[in-house]
Amino acid sequence: MMSNDLQAEADYMCCASCGITKAEFEYELVPCWVCNFYLVRYCSEKCHEDHWPQHEALCKERVLRNEILFRQPESTHLGDCPICL
Repeated sequence: MMSNDLQAEADYMCCASCGITKAEFEYELVPCWVCNFYLVRYCSEKCHEDHWPQHEALCKERVLRNEILFRQPESTHLGDCPICL
């Protein structure tokens, strides 16, 4: 179960483009569908498209970082893990 503080914070999450809060919006705000970055949420596809110029660089950086972190090694695990280097 979610604590009262976390629930209050979740209720006030807002669309990164238009600023509508979850409490004001009758549906769930959805994260960016490109990077699934849960700190950026949108109320509609239009808002996602409108906000894309501001979010694009961070989004692409996050997707690239995830690709590097979760890439499967080609032969051996030794030396391939970017975390263990």
